[in-house]
Amino acid sequence: MSANAIARRYAKALVQLAAEESAVEKFHGELAKVEALFTAHPELGSLLSNPAYGIDAKLDTLKDVADRLALSGTIRNFLLLLQERNRMTCLPAIFSCYSILADELSGVVRPVITSALALGDAQIAEIKSVLEKSTGKKAIMTVKIDPELIGGVVTKIGDKVLDGSVKTQLTRIEDILQKG
Repeated sequence: MSANAIARRYAKALVQLAAEESAVEKFHGELAKVEALFTAHPELGSLLSNPAYGIDAKLDTLKDVADRLALSGTIRNFLLLLQERNRMTCLPAIFSCYSILADELSGVVRPVITSALALGDAQIAEIKSVLEKSTGKKAIMTVKIDPELIGGVVTKIGDKVLDGSVKTQLTRIEDILQKG
């Protein structure tokens, strides 16, 4: 079974548990903390995958991590299960799949708005309102600045990109002029 299929299966099970406990967002936040810890300290992942350490030592380490991060019992048990089944390397993919499934369940989209200049609060609110109306879902936006766009806004929602940047428009004009 591929790593993506494994990650999706674990993520789906965790989302179902979260829905039963009405803790979808809580679990997402806890998984984000765990993911950030493993990203910031790659040696922790190395320790948990090192065959020189016994399973008990690895489980004790994970229990300590769960206590320090104040994780819920469900997420703590989930991490211990992953370790027991040698699936900790799948954690980033599980987190990614969980995020997607949780957003679908909660009716949330997470667009990334990139503009050439800083946007004002009124502009961000207007973009958010338009996106929420067009998708029918709650928008949790990330706003970035990229001066190379020259002007305009690029909106990315999942795999869809709405490019209204001046840079892209100039590139299209250039292509038209070159083709004659």
